[in-house]
Amino acid sequence: MSDPVLFLAHRLPFPPNKGDKLRSYRLLRHLAAGHDVFLGTFVDDPADRIHLDTVRTWCAEAFIADLVPWRARLRSLRALASGDPLSLPYYLDSGLRAWVRRVVGGHGIRRAFVFSSPMAQYVSDLPGLDCVVDFVDIDSDKWRQYAQARRWPMSSVFRREAARLLAAERDVAAASRVSLFVTEAEAELFRRLAPESAARVFALNNGVDGRFFRPDAGMPSPYAADEIPIAFTGAMDYWPNVDAVCWFADEVLPAIRAREPHARFHVVGMNPAPQVQALAQRPGVAVSGRVPDVRPYLQHARAVVAPLRIARGIQNKVLEAMAMARPVVASPGCAGPLGAAPGREIEVARSAGEFAARTLAVLEPARAASLGAAARARVLADYDWEAHLRRFDRLLDGWGEAAPQRGARAARGTVEALA
Repeated sequence: MSDPVLFLAHRLPFPPNKGDKLRSYRLLRHLAAGHDVFLGTFVDDPADRIHLDTVRTWCAEAFIADLVPWRARLRSLRALASGDPLSLPYYLDSGLRAWVRRVVGGHGIRRAFVFSSPMAQYVSDLPGLDCVVDFVDIDSDKWRQYAQARRWPMSSVFRREAARLLAAERDVAAASRVSLFVTEAEAELFRRLAPESAARVFALNNGVDGRFFRPDAGMPSPYAADEIPIAFTGAMDYWPNVDAVCWFADEVLPAIRAREPHARFHVVGMNPAPQVQALAQRPGVAVSGRVPDVRPYLQHARAVVAPLRIARGIQNKVLEAMAMARPVVASPGCAGPLGAAPGREIEVARSAGEFAARTLAVLEPARAASLGAAARARVLADYDWEAHLRRFDRLLDGWGEAAPQRGARAARGTVEALA
């Protein structure tokens, strides 16, 4: 093996059943193939504990802390008094901090890969550590969007978090060799928000395993024989997903069922929030909760929808459905970053009326087959993980040479007004 690498992630990088976990899993396995990886991470889902031994086999050493959401939220409240972002104490663990110092000093670690900006607090005061940070998305801008979508007083809390977190993100980027984002549009926005680090900001797209997510009509269908299934997949405790399915059920599904009474909206994904669970009481809606394999739900869906009104970067749920050659109807925020051709490889809908009309249109078998085939071809051409990992290697060239000074705060000027 070559030099050891510290890998920090805010969530256990396995199983790859969420968008960020799929990305962190791929990058962890790739780095572990050529380095002794020392992993520091959190378990935020008790169901993931059965995978801890598997993850440890990939690592030279691992420290896996429990993240209890209600305790983490209490820690975050301290930041209201200190002026720090709420996100930092949420992911603060004294045991993990001590472990990082021990392994960095004890194993002569000089390289760190930080997945998600709040994890950078564990290395911010360690001199001589050359860091690559994968922001994935601009979390501060996500909080800004939340502020626009919520009423006071939460809108005020979210607006504060957007400003404080942007300041922290800029500090992290200024102290890192390379900052990664999931799309070029996201990277370009951060270059404008953090011009002092613009030359070291790059895009690394998400990918999809086209061999695993491929059409297979032989999969048993999870749906009733007499229904027309319309599917949404995703983690159902994530607020943009919760908002999306509730909006679709309220504003779109009635118009679809007026034309197709056998249409049924299936919400497929772990940890459904109470608002999502309540949807299951409505005619024409089913809520599955956690499923062992999402592929049968995609394979046998007549349409897959992604009506997110708040969306950042590449949505893996959309890539997976397209790889399965399913017709996808998506909001502009989900479809835009993909570069897929509207009307040929994906359908884009902006309003409830457009969502209903385009979803009804793709229920027609010939239209579904044409759109699905083009969607899979697009995904295989542009979102192959192996190609993305080769780019990742190129971005890491020079890792271990002179790194940016750590600890110096970025000069913010007028850019902070963009928060």
